[in-house]
Amino acid sequence: MRVLLASTSPARLMLLRQAGIEPETLAPAVDEDAVAADAERGGPLRPEELVLLLGRAKAADVVGRIAGEDPDFDGIVIGGDSMFALDGRVYGKPHTPEEARRRWHGMRGRTGVLHSGHAVWRVRPGAAPVEATAVAAASVSFAADVTDQEIDAYVATGEPLFVAGAFTVDSLGGPFITRVEGDPSTVVGMSLSTLRRLAAELGVTWTDLWNRTSAA
Repeated sequence: MRVLLASTSPARLMLLRQAGIEPETLAPAVDEDAVAADAERGGPLRPEELVLLLGRAKAADVVGRIAGEDPDFDGIVIGGDSMFALDGRVYGKPHTPEEARRRWHGMRGRTGVLHSGHAVWRVRPGAAPVEATAVAAASVSFAADVTDQEIDAYVATGEPLFVAGAFTVDSLGGPFITRVEGDPSTVVGMSLSTLRRLAAELGVTWTDLWNRTSAA
């Protein structure tokens, strides 16, 4: 059975590979800012609502495209989105060194919540696509003794600029994180246990998706 990841995120691709799945990938053509702005015209969304909205939009875009481009597709399409919440504020990717540095000064010694939205579609020839969705969350605690010098050095690597919340738990940012409560893969980019449950809801056995001989 084919697996198509509606994302170009290296972290999400790595997670699936480590879990025994080598997915196909296709970048969704979704203007995330526009989708969020349109949805929030009636008022701001909670973090869990926003990540699910965007994850669904990404997956739906790719499902719609393969319906015309690859009508014989038989498998699942996975979409997702992540955001970090601290003190009631939602943080996506900082994009600039200045913003990443500012966030780290505010996060050290604190605990926030990483929200990850998941949308899984079962797509098969001759049948209407079926969707299952869920949101996973994990709390993340940051070391209180992270120095300004360490923050500057971390920001200079460029790693925190393009990840939700300006941190990673599985790479250079890991040593600055003291505790994660929840599925650790949620903080990386997707909750693997949540994906397994959603696949089961769609009648797909997770182990049937394994197509890698090595997790390396």
